[in-house]
Amino acid sequence: MIVHRFTCGAINTHLYAQLRKTWGIQVMARPSSDLAAFREIFSKSNNIAVITGAGVSAESGVPTFRGAGGYWRKWQAQELATPTAFAHNPSRVWEFYHYRREVMLTKNPNPAHQAIAECEERLGKQGRKVTVITQNIDELHRRAGTKNLLEIHGNLFKTRCMMCGHEEANYKSPICSALEGRGAPDPDAHDAQIPVEELPRCECRGCNGLLRPAVVWFGETLDADILSEAEKVLDSCDLCLIVGTSSVVYPAAMFAPQVAARGVPVAEFNLENTPATERFKFHFHGPCGNTLPPALARHESELENYSGKYFYKNDPSHRADLSSAK
Repeated sequence: MIVHRFTCGAINTHLYAQLRKTWGIQVMARPSSDLAAFREIFSKSNNIAVITGAGVSAESGVPTFRGAGGYWRKWQAQELATPTAFAHNPSRVWEFYHYRREVMLTKNPNPAHQAIAECEERLGKQGRKVTVITQNIDELHRRAGTKNLLEIHGNLFKTRCMMCGHEEANYKSPICSALEGRGAPDPDAHDAQIPVEELPRCECRGCNGLLRPAVVWFGETLDADILSEAEKVLDSCDLCLIVGTSSVVYPAAMFAPQVAARGVPVAEFNLENTPATERFKFHFHGPCGNTLPPALARHESELENYSGKYFYKNDPSHRADLSSAK
């Protein structure tokens, strides 16, 4: 799978058609919604990749900035989340991200986040692995307890210095005093026009350079190291879940179809069909917080001894452990 040096952006119909030819993806039969069939495959999977998008966070009340209501003031996110916008008006862009940070501090992981994190922890005790590849920048997966996490679009609570490049976590609220009380999303709200020297600044070794959110903006190249890790996960997984993603943001829109192309079962959990739905083995319609927990719950083939460690019921290497736990 080749995913290096891709830029963030929407994937158009023509490009998707060309990629389809390149991958040699064949349209499958109508995806199944048979939970028992999915659970049987799930019970035998050792390397599970979970790709998540904005739909997961939307169920926690996080604004998605998509569709008719996808505006902050009079701008769409695509107009603000760009290097050009930041260079032209860093005050406005920081107001936008300050608003998003403050909103996120009031939100909590929902049952979908929790189901993924609990599944990762439980399967980890069996020597099985769950890795989350997320397009979200809100940290809700991490707060739910997910450990194996690849944030391909960055993190809302990290900053990067425009001068020295230093990157670090930043949970200050507000991130700087000049942004306190700013960032109202009302279309009638006026720009604060904060002087650039009063915007968030780097405190590393007295640098004092202008900070930016450590997120991937439209038109920017995704982090090569993170993409390389994602590539390894997708190339080795024996089950892939795609949860709450529209499958239209490039390059993440390629991930699950490429996995499906090599014959690996892919299960989509979403409120609606996507451009890639027909290529997947399963599709579970509805809120992820409703559909994902029963899908990832402990399977009957898993047993737990008194130490809290899980084993496969029919794994002969663990019979002694199970006998001693009786």
